[in-house]
Amino acid sequence: MDKNLLLQRVHSMIQSSTKRPKYMTVSTVKVADIFGVKPEEVEKGLEELIAEGYLKQSKLDSPPYHDIYLLP
Repeated sequence: MDKNLLLQRVHSMIQSSTKRPKYMTVSTVKVADIFGVKPEEVEKGLEELIAEGYLKQSKLDSPPYHDIYLLP
């Protein structure tokens, strides 16, 4: 899985978000379907992008308590 392509896709998803501050829940299954890879590869790519500082990960404080991704 190309991390740069994944970063571009997630970055555009976050930028198009109408929430304040801008964040996005990412469905690894949908992203995997778009790229034609397994969801595990997308999860691994997201974890690497977080570790490298390109994305931040948090949890919603209220239900449904999804993991969310933000730009640093």
